[in-house]
Amino acid sequence: MIFLLIFSGYWIVYWQEFIILPIYIHDYVNSKTDTELLLVTGPLTVIALQLLMSFLMKKVAAFRAITLGTLVSALAWLIMIAHPTPAMAIVMLFAVSIGEIIQSPRYYEYISRLAPAGQQGTYMGFAFLPIGIGSLIAGPLGGLLLHQFGEVQHQPQKIWWMVSGIGVLTALLLYVYDRIVKPGVVSASS
Repeated sequence: MIFLLIFSGYWIVYWQEFIILPIYIHDYVNSKTDTELLLVTGPLTVIALQLLMSFLMKKVAAFRAITLGTLVSALAWLIMIAHPTPAMAIVMLFAVSIGEIIQSPRYYEYISRLAPAGQQGTYMGFAFLPIGIGSLIAGPLGGLLLHQFGEVQHQPQKIWWMVSGIGVLTALLLYVYDRIVKPGVVSASS
């Protein structure tokens, strides 16, 4: 359960792609940008590169791939600070998706290995818990960040520091979890 709670941080960050990013692009970058078209970047990247990335990551231990993918997705948001344009939003979404396809298949592999024999189905059901927790927190958090940094401070780029920071903290907590908890069989076999 600790692992699932920590990994919820990944989804809190991920959902900002659909919560904060369209509003940010419209309100602070270019109001004429078709944000729906922009958001196609993620799914197209996953479709186009999942097999290749799975091949490239097959020798990386599952937990390391999860942590690496989380970190890549977290750092990708910094692109919007460096150069906030619709084109760079596409680059950022591409990078977030690369992180997603690094970690996602290995996440489910890791969860299945945590399960005692005969309970893999139950554990796989719990694998979706972080997605739900992330979505419950992401909306209110996104609204708070948009209000505080966009409307109050008039420094909307700070939003991405916070989003990225949550992702980096999640990756760090995953690393600490792996070092402290050392889930025995999973660490040895993955």
